[in-house]
Amino acid sequence: MKKTALFTALGSATALLLAASAPAGAQSAADRAVEAAKQFAGTTLNITWEAGLQANDPLNFSGPRWEELTGIKINVVEVPINELFTKTLAEHRASTGAFDLLNVVPAWIPDLAEAGALEPLDDFIDKHGYREELADIAPVYRDNQMAYRGTIYGLPDDGDVLIMYYRKDLFGDAAHQAAFKGQFGYDLAPPDTWAQFKDITQYFTENRPHDGFYGSAMIRSPGLIHYYFEERFRVEGGEFFDAETMKATINSDIGVGVVEGWIAEHEFMPPGAEAWGPIEVLNAWLAGDLAIMGWWPPPGRWSAGYGDFEILSFVPESKVAGKVGYALPPGGAPQLAAGFSLAVSSDSKNKEAAYLFAQWLNSREVSLERVQLPFALRDPFRTSHFESPEYQNLWPDAKDYLATLQAGAETGLLDLSIRNTFAYEESLTRAITAAFGGDDAKEALDRAAEEWDRITDRVGVEEQKRAYGDWIAKPNAYPN
Repeated sequence: MKKTALFTALGSATALLLAASAPAGAQSAADRAVEAAKQFAGTTLNITWEAGLQANDPLNFSGPRWEELTGIKINVVEVPINELFTKTLAEHRASTGAFDLLNVVPAWIPDLAEAGALEPLDDFIDKHGYREELADIAPVYRDNQMAYRGTIYGLPDDGDVLIMYYRKDLFGDAAHQAAFKGQFGYDLAPPDTWAQFKDITQYFTENRPHDGFYGSAMIRSPGLIHYYFEERFRVEGGEFFDAETMKATINSDIGVGVVEGWIAEHEFMPPGAEAWGPIEVLNAWLAGDLAIMGWWPPPGRWSAGYGDFEILSFVPESKVAGKVGYALPPGGAPQLAAGFSLAVSSDSKNKEAAYLFAQWLNSREVSLERVQLPFALRDPFRTSHFESPEYQNLWPDAKDYLATLQAGAETGLLDLSIRNTFAYEESLTRAITAAFGGDDAKEALDRAAEEWDRITDRVGVEEQKRAYGDWIAKPNAYPN
C-alpha cells in the first residue's frame, strides 16, 4: 500500500469523528501546530527514533503527512535503543547540532537535563496553547515522565507497560481447571503472585496440549531483563537503596529471591529460554506454543491478527486470535518499561519547528491515529486513547485490552530514574546474566551492589541522594 493511501485510510475515521464532535470554528492543538509551522517551510528536521518498527511511524506515516501539511521535511535518524542515550549525549557534548527532535526514554531525562542536552519546553507549550491538552495524558505518564525539577523537558509519547497475555481458552477449559486445582489446591486463573505463575508454568508444561508447548516464556535477554527485575523486586517489597546512606540493597534476600525464582521457572520453559529476547517469546506465543507470557502492548494487536501489512511480514501469522486474555502481572503493579518522550535538542538551530512537530505528533487526534498503527510500536498513553470507541472496536476483545492498559497506567511502576541510571542498569544486567549462566545468585548480586556503590560514589553520594529522593517522592516509584 502506498504511504499516502496508508495514512489516509487509517486517519479517515478519526478525522470524521473529531470533525463531528468539535465546536464550529474551534482550532485543535494539532491545527495550531500546523499553522505555526508553515513559516518554517523548506526546513529539514533531523529526528532520532529507535531503529526498527518504531521508526515506521515517522518514516511511513507522520513524517510524510507533516511535510505535506507544512513543507517541513523529516529526516529520521534510526538508532538502536541501547545506543540512543550515549549517542544523544555524545552529539551534545561535541556540540554538533546534529539533531533537532529527540526520542528519549523518560528515565534518562535527569541525566540529559543536567548535561544541558534538552531544551525547556514550557515557553513553547504556552505560546502554542498546548498546556490544556496535556491533561488528557494518563496521569502516571504526565506526572512522572515530563518534567525534571519543575521544568518540562519532554512530552510523554508512548504508553509502555508490561502486561500478561494468557490463553483464555485453556484457562477456561473444565478439564484443565479440575486438574490444576487437584494438583495445586486453588483455581486456575491469571496469577496474583509469582509463585502462582510458576505453578501455572509447571502445570501446562507437564500437561501440554501438544508437542512443543510450554507453560510460559518471558523476556530474559540482556538490555531488557533489568525492567523485569525492577518490577518484581519492588512488588515483592524490595527497595533499590537505603535512602539514608545510599548503599545499594539489590542484593537483599528479596533481590536474590527474584533471580532464584526465575532460575526455578526456567526448568518448565522452552530450552534456552533463559536467554530469550522479545522476538523468541513473541514467535512462540503467536504460534500457540505458550499458555501465558509477558510483553509490552503490541502483542495485543498482533495476537488478534490486526494489521496485515508487508512491514509486519516478520511477525508470524497468529494462531491465537480470539483466544487471548489480558491481565496485569502478579502484584498488579506492572513496570512502565522504557517508553519514549519527545524532547527538543538544546543544540538545534530549529527549536521551535522541532517543538511544533512534537506538539502535532503528540496531540490528541494525531496520537490516536499513531497508537493504532499496526506496523509501529507506539502504545496508548492518553485517557482518550483508552476510551476511544474507534480503538475499542478494532477487534472483538480490544475493549478488554485497552482496559488492562489503562489499569496498568494507573498502578504501573516507574523505571528507576536517577543520575547515571544507565550504568546501574548495565551492572544489574551483568549480574543477572551471570546467575543465569551458573554463578551463585547471591554472589552475583553482591558484586552488582558493590558496583552500584562505586557508581554512587562517582556521582556523589549527596547528589545521588537528592536525585533518589526526588524520584521516590513521585507517585508510582514504589507500589502503594
